[in-house]
Amino acid sequence: MRTLFSLAIASALVCSATAAPKFNVLHIVSDDLNCSLGTYGHQQVKSPNIDKLAATGVKFSRAYCQFPLCNPSRASFMTGMRPGSTKVYENSTHFRQALPDISSIPQTFSKAGAFSARVGKLYHYGVPTQIGTSGLDDEPSWQLVVNPIGHDKKVEDKIFSLTPGQFGGTLSWFNDESEEPQTDAIGATEAIKLLEAKKGGPFYLAVGFYRPHTPYVAPKKYFDMYPIEKVELPGGPMKDAPGIPEAAYGSYKKEQDQLTDDLRRQALQAYFASTTFMDDQVGELLAAVDKLGLAANTVIVFHSDHGYHLGDHGLWQKMSLWENSAHVPLVIRVPGNPNNGKACPRTVELIDLHPTLADVCGLPAPKTDGVSLKPLLDNPDAKWDRPAFTQTTRNLAVGTFAKGEGKKSKGKGKGKGFGGVSVRTEKFRYTEWDEGRQGATLFDMETDPQEAKDLSKDAAFAEIVAKLKAQLAELKK
Repeated sequence: MRTLFSLAIASALVCSATAAPKFNVLHIVSDDLNCSLGTYGHQQVKSPNIDKLAATGVKFSRAYCQFPLCNPSRASFMTGMRPGSTKVYENSTHFRQALPDISSIPQTFSKAGAFSARVGKLYHYGVPTQIGTSGLDDEPSWQLVVNPIGHDKKVEDKIFSLTPGQFGGTLSWFNDESEEPQTDAIGATEAIKLLEAKKGGPFYLAVGFYRPHTPYVAPKKYFDMYPIEKVELPGGPMKDAPGIPEAAYGSYKKEQDQLTDDLRRQALQAYFASTTFMDDQVGELLAAVDKLGLAANTVIVFHSDHGYHLGDHGLWQKMSLWENSAHVPLVIRVPGNPNNGKACPRTVELIDLHPTLADVCGLPAPKTDGVSLKPLLDNPDAKWDRPAFTQTTRNLAVGTFAKGEGKKSKGKGKGKGFGGVSVRTEKFRYTEWDEGRQGATLFDMETDPQEAKDLSKDAAFAEIVAKLKAQLAELKK
């Protein structure tokens, strides 16, 4: 299960004159988790452990991924570089093809003398096919890796799927009545062993959970927490709403045509069950931090790789530029921070994690496209003028958008398959597809959180549109 890299690589990583990190870091990442959590106001999902972490750290209310797909997003936040820099726009390209010498978060800590390890999925894995392997890992990042594999990997022949035989890229789920441990539970156990072994520090330990990524597999007791008759379906505008560009629905998959309300409730039940199961594993880690006396010298970070649709706008899964696809939960708990327990309303990006962790741990600023969030950790209401950008296609750096990049499945109609880019401020979300040739939208997220009324053609908002267009143009330079 464990793989040690060569002594030569490990020695090179830790050989540095940089002062040791001020804190250890426990970096927890969930897969395909949106903000359907108690701490973000969701009325159905039970997430007591993440809620507790948010109550003892700084919760970022408006945090956004840079690309709503696993590999591009993970390559970005693990390096701090935008997709236009990493050149990663799908799930097969490795960021080191474009950035062979870039320092990842664990490398920044290793160079300062910290022990850097991962358990589970941090860089991209195909789920569930690559569970138990290293997937599309970055070997230079780690001194030790652990690839857990559990009972959920053994039951694939029992999983219900809208496309029989396919699990990771389509809606699929399974209520597991076995008491054998699942992958995330094994991952939590292995991570706790590392916390125990390395509690003397300094360390950077990254723990990547696979749930609630499809297939939504969880033990039966978690399904029982969500009686199917009490699962509420989403409301608001649905697919092909009047006045919305067709390109906005480019992530729709034909297989979803077979969804009935009963199947939708089953999918939601399974997603919520998987979320609560994952939350329990987060709780195991937090309890271990307290038990081992690490809370006073360990920064804890929790977030997802990107957002996720659960039937809102008639969409499921990811790869769109609507709010639920780009918005991610993010909590950072720094020991002794007097602002722990507060929420920060500013717009921040996942590429900010690398410079932030280096900053709060007293390490030199790494080369990134992000900025340190330490000023917001020091004052969650501090002035902040940085918007958040999310894209679904390549060549953002040079301002071109290629047809077909944002969507694998085929669809009829002009605009299908065109990607785009979105800018999010505290009040507005402005999105263009194919540089506006396939349409644009502007939503007032304060008065219209369900994104029902497009304001992009309203003369009263022309100045806002012009300002946000200029920000997109500046980003592409």
